[in-house]
Amino acid sequence: MKKAAKISKEVEAILKPYNEEIKDYIKIVQDKSDADIKRYTGALSEEFKGHVRAVSEQYGDLQKDISGIKKTLDNHSETLASHTEMIGKLAVDMEIVKTDIEFIKGGMKKKVDYDEFLRLERRVSAIESRTR
Repeated sequence: MKKAAKISKEVEAILKPYNEEIKDYIKIVQDKSDADIKRYTGALSEEFKGHVRAVSEQYGDLQKDISGIKKTLDNHSETLASHTEMIGKLAVDMEIVKTDIEFIKGGMKKKVDYDEFLRLERRVSAIESRTR
């Protein structure tokens, strides 16, 4: 075991300058990668903020659109209500017209048609002319 410990110390002595260089290199690479990571994280943060801004603008526009849609629907509801009222009035008026037409039809059955009246007038004239 002493021999292995001695070799280990010898190897350690030989590698010591290299170990220092490796530690320095690792420190440089770590510093550089830390800077890269910070820059990349900053870029991701900016991109995320841009997406959030876009969504918030769309949401703001959506709120305006929803408000406009609600106003339009309210106007359509008012128009529909007035049209429903007008249709109701027209239905009542139409019932009155139907009643009047039925009354007129009943009266027409008792009256003479104009053509029939002319024929009757000619007959009466003919009979009068014969009797004179």
